[in-house]
Amino acid sequence: MRNGVRGALAGVVAAAVALGLAEFVAVFTGARSAPLVAVGGVVVDHVPEPLKQFAIDVFGTHDKTALLVGTVVLLAAFAALIGWLAVRNIWFGVAGIAIFGLVGVAAAVTRPDAGAGAAVPSLLGAAVAGLVLWRLLAGPAEPGDSADRRRFLTNVAVVAGVAAVSGLGGRWLATRRTVTEARRAVRLPVPASPAPAVPSGSDLSLTQLAPYVTSNRDFYRIDTALVLPQVDPASWTLRIHGRVRNPVTLTFDQLLARPMVERYVTLACVSNEVGGDLIGNARWLGVPLKELLEEAQPLEGADQVVGRSADGWTCGTPTAVLLDGRDALLAVGMNGEPLPIQHGFPARMVVPGLYGYVSACKWITELELTSFADFDAYWVPRGWSAQGPIKTESRIDTPRSRNNLSAGPVTVAGVAWAQHRGIRKVEVRVDGGPWQEATLARSVSIDTWVQWSWRWEATSGKHRLQVRATDATGYVQTEEERPPAPDGATGWHSVDVEVG
Repeated sequence: MRNGVRGALAGVVAAAVALGLAEFVAVFTGARSAPLVAVGGVVVDHVPEPLKQFAIDVFGTHDKTALLVGTVVLLAAFAALIGWLAVRNIWFGVAGIAIFGLVGVAAAVTRPDAGAGAAVPSLLGAAVAGLVLWRLLAGPAEPGDSADRRRFLTNVAVVAGVAAVSGLGGRWLATRRTVTEARRAVRLPVPASPAPAVPSGSDLSLTQLAPYVTSNRDFYRIDTALVLPQVDPASWTLRIHGRVRNPVTLTFDQLLARPMVERYVTLACVSNEVGGDLIGNARWLGVPLKELLEEAQPLEGADQVVGRSADGWTCGTPTAVLLDGRDALLAVGMNGEPLPIQHGFPARMVVPGLYGYVSACKWITELELTSFADFDAYWVPRGWSAQGPIKTESRIDTPRSRNNLSAGPVTVAGVAWAQHRGIRKVEVRVDGGPWQEATLARSVSIDTWVQWSWRWEATSGKHRLQVRATDATGYVQTEEERPPAPDGATGWHSVDVEVG
């Protein structure tokens, strides 16, 4: 075996040991202290916004998985280089592993609410990796020495197995330390104000058309958490503080004891491209945020409410919006069950009419009254607008470009939304022709999306379908095409189809 290949293989295996051991130790020091997760978190927080939007566009809700896989690939390349250099001088390899360890330590200890213990996984992982690299490359390799080659490969296999067992064991133990059982034990109260019944005809039940109510399993997830925060409701509290006359602290039991409101609300992500699926409608159960804020008594000038997550993420919501009477909730339930962990258990914010980046704080632990002049929430320094009202939008769900269509009647259908304003009209046109008004399905309220349909007498050939919506204020959805940044995408959704 050539020395360069030997060194590269040893470097990769040493790095695998570091990650595997660190993953195991992180079971006890916190999932976010694992170097892969910690470094990934730093990348998420500091990657240029265009690159982050590109990842969301390409990978959608799998962007975090793509980031972790990409980080592992880069780490493997770096480790191979370290091993290759170590063959020439072992101290090059030791120095490379030390750099790897220091990067992991720096990333872990600088995460929100991290203590000194967050450094332990990276330190131990790097130390053991250094010993493994030293041992694997100890003594010169004799060209053509088959016994030496077999011994080396055996050692590599054993070490790789130990790394795999440590890493997988750590992942398994981490899953055993979740708050799943605590969530199952939660008994949601009967709402004092139940959600209105979904009117008959709200769901057209067409193939490919998004259902009126999105299941918890299918509801989109966009956030910055590489590992889901595991917040125990037994120790959870919500602090309402800052520029208030009467600071308030609530436990989870105290929150559940309050009168609950249940409402259907459609949430949308500001990263949603025109025609995208980062939007969903669910039945939420919670306490009106207006009541909580009025108890805290905001002081004059406190025009922003900063929601702070258990993992340190922040969003800034206009105080006036939370006090204007809309069904803005501190939610504990989703579609009849406690919030799923990935959607914010034990509590989150739900605010009709605002994009999630300024309102939908998951795993919430604080509401701080401040002002937009004094504080920029997480996404604002990254180029997004401080306030994010949802735009009037529409989407064609069926037919789609890959469908096989025949000449004759074709049902064109989709959804439209303008949360807290409502949809007045949806229109469809073919090949740039005159706009034709679609039929609107019924909806629960102006805070949810609405399904629509239009009967098209399709003719053979290639065609372009376009849709636009008019909201209840009379505003017609703009044709101007703009990207999601800084405050939401605009444009008419188009679908190119071929009719046989």
